[in-house]
Amino acid sequence: MPPRHPRNAPLPRRWLMTDERLGDALWNALEALPRGSGVVFRHYATPSADRRALFDRVVRIARRKRLTLVVAGSVPGRGADGRHERRAGALTAPVHSRREAVAAVRAGAKLLFASPIYATRSHPGTRALGRVRFGLMSRGLPIPVIALGGMDERRWRALRPLGVYGWAGIDAWAPDQKRIAVPT
Repeated sequence: MPPRHPRNAPLPRRWLMTDERLGDALWNALEALPRGSGVVFRHYATPSADRRALFDRVVRIARRKRLTLVVAGSVPGRGADGRHERRAGALTAPVHSRREAVAAVRAGAKLLFASPIYATRSHPGTRALGRVRFGLMSRGLPIPVIALGGMDERRWRALRPLGVYGWAGIDAWAPDQKRIAVPT
């Protein structure tokens, strides 16, 4: 799947991370995103055919709203602007440590998603990085870093002095969603 994001275009500062627990709130979350934001399409637990149909619908919304769309995991066919993974050629990469961040930069990622910054329902029980560890992890990296994990606009503004480029969330974009359990 060739990337569609122009090489020199600025990458979005606000991102939605999709997953199954959004349920039908996904559609409201996509509409809540400001034009020019980004979406990381995950939905790992969704069966392949259903995942493809869901992805196709997200692609249509992303094109209409001029959203950058990256895909994590496998979705056959076209429509994404890039990949979200820790391998060479990915547009964006998830990182949880300085070692992973440096490796992702070396692999050619253009944007890093560092997490979890704060406690999050997505990864209950996982130790959050917090401001200090996050600052140490991201200091001096040559590419932008997106803060993920318990993030919202207010928390992003508080982290900006640390050089945080932007933020990503799930619940922040769909605060009224019905909470559903995701199989692990």
